[in-house]
Amino acid sequence: MWPFLCHNIRMASKRLTTSPRLNYLLLKMGILDYPDVLSHYPRRYDSYEYTSPKALYHLVDKQRIVIYGKLISTPKSLRFSRLSNVSFFFEDEQGGNYKVVAWNRPYLTKILNLKDSYTLSASYDAKRHELNLLNIKKGLIPVGERIVPVYSLPSEYPNHSYLQLVEKSLEQCRGNIPDLVPIRFREKYKLESRYGALCKVHRPQDMEDVRLGSRVLKYEEALLFSLKNQIIRRENKALHSSGKGYFNMNEVEAFIAKLPYPLTNSQRQAIQEIVTDMEDGSLMYRLLQGDVGSGKTLVAAICCYANFLRGSQSALMAPTDTLAKQHYESLSSLFSGWKVNIVLLTGKMDPQIKRGVLSDIADGSADIVIGTHALFSKGVHYNHLGLAIIDEQHKFGVNQRSLLAQKGDDADVLLMSATPIPRTLSMTIYGDLDVSTLTEFPSGEKKIKTKILTSEDKAVDERIQHCLKEGKNAYVVAPKIEAGEDELSSVKAVFELYKERYPGKCAILHGKMDEEEKEAAILSFKTGLCPIMVSTSLIEVGIDVAKADTMIIYEPQSFALSSLHQLRGRIGRDGSEALCYLCYDGNDPDDLDKLRVLEESLDGFHIAEEDLARRGPGEVAGVRQSGLPEFQLVNLVRDFKMFECARDDAAYLLSHPEEEGFSALLEAAKKQMANVSLA
Repeated sequence: MWPFLCHNIRMASKRLTTSPRLNYLLLKMGILDYPDVLSHYPRRYDSYEYTSPKALYHLVDKQRIVIYGKLISTPKSLRFSRLSNVSFFFEDEQGGNYKVVAWNRPYLTKILNLKDSYTLSASYDAKRHELNLLNIKKGLIPVGERIVPVYSLPSEYPNHSYLQLVEKSLEQCRGNIPDLVPIRFREKYKLESRYGALCKVHRPQDMEDVRLGSRVLKYEEALLFSLKNQIIRRENKALHSSGKGYFNMNEVEAFIAKLPYPLTNSQRQAIQEIVTDMEDGSLMYRLLQGDVGSGKTLVAAICCYANFLRGSQSALMAPTDTLAKQHYESLSSLFSGWKVNIVLLTGKMDPQIKRGVLSDIADGSADIVIGTHALFSKGVHYNHLGLAIIDEQHKFGVNQRSLLAQKGDDADVLLMSATPIPRTLSMTIYGDLDVSTLTEFPSGEKKIKTKILTSEDKAVDERIQHCLKEGKNAYVVAPKIEAGEDELSSVKAVFELYKERYPGKCAILHGKMDEEEKEAAILSFKTGLCPIMVSTSLIEVGIDVAKADTMIIYEPQSFALSSLHQLRGRIGRDGSEALCYLCYDGNDPDDLDKLRVLEESLDGFHIAEEDLARRGPGEVAGVRQSGLPEFQLVNLVRDFKMFECARDDAAYLLSHPEEEGFSALLEAAKKQMANVSLA
């Protein structure tokens, strides 16, 4: 592997930069040639267009300004526990004086001086009548260089170095960038060439350049996405089952009547839609979406019973062993007293037990099989798989998700997601699926209060003390396993902090632990032996503890809104009052605005729509992953009309594949589909 890697680094070195280190970083990013460089779009633009003197007289809170001038006081640094700030006074060209504060940038005291002139960008704090520094550059910024692209890069790769590589790439690719969008659509929407669009996006003279260039690339992205969705949908609709059995809906209703709790109206509607598909001659390919706690698992269980009645096996696949075991326990309890055999299959089972489970699956004595990705491994042979259910479907990839379904010639597919999307958006995002939506909660409306505060706020400790006193459970969440620049971003560092404060009361959970360690941590939390669980977002799915009424989330700005909403859905699951603290120590206006959405709303549909609207170009997966489709430039909310046009154009393209340029686009779409598989 290493010789191959070294060879790739050397090859990249010949094409891109003279620095082996930078080439290695580019290779890790999947950037191997000049077109790859240009396909890595800016995630934002820093504007250094100077604020007019008139506008400076009427500043409003959080307004961003850019001014040119000199420091009139020596920068001073102060330290507050884990935070620090640098403050100084600044005078602009018109003689206006401002107090400037820069948080967590102590190095500024060494590089700023009273002799040089600077361009300063900042956010105005009306309450304190001061500027919160965003960026500062030496000298006056020339016209034509005042819009600076900013890229998502490894911390070791400076933005200015990547800008130089972009310039080189634009020159090398001149005349060699083909247009993927067919001429018919370019003329229809007055779109310029792809190369021209790349120049405007990477080397803009003003924000109008960014708009015009992005318009081309956004449409291309929307068209490809729509085309892939429609290809998949056509393939699914073309599949027909010759061996589907039939079931008596009256028997399903008898099962529902004996449940310990009534179904909500939306659960009943979803069940009707799913069983209608199951009775149809073509194979089902449906998404069941609903907020955390809306009862998706119960709907899935009832559908498994309907499938059992027609003499077929069901397979329910979960993303983690923990969630698979939880489904196994809940369904085993639900079907107790019914002649339904439920088995669990995971990758790390005892070999002897596993052989017995595989035998039961193969001879058909296992009616419902619950497990992880082990369910579609080569050694698993189903007697007659009729229903494949994939929980938290985004964890397994975003293409056909067909490996499990392929285990049965006549298998219907039901996907489940806890990221609910309004119907108009779901038709675009999940264009390859039929969609059922749960809009109610079996336990009534959630009673979760969310509050933004700093990590130093005494309310955090007071709430934990309350949990310990009342016999309740608390989740404490950090985005990363290892420490980064801020120790509060690390679950290990936070665990050490809490372990010292609350000895003998804390458990830790993260992805690098083995399954036995995870199970022990979860068991100690569920039983109350360790009522404080310090974890990564691993708890987003798979842990259901009724006594959990508190969640503390550090570095919440690192998560997407939908992920934060799913995390807090772990508390107050029994309908009782619960409290979620978002511990944020920064002062970025965009971060605060985003987090306030959670303070003000518990509506998963509203939050998902806000999430989509706020996700900027170049947003990367990782701690920000929310399970929604990732796009580099196009935005599903702001550019919804573009998606509607792209959807119609994709349908026209599939109906007229012989037209000029259509075959190349079809090939590009199919190539992308082939490169995406179940994770």
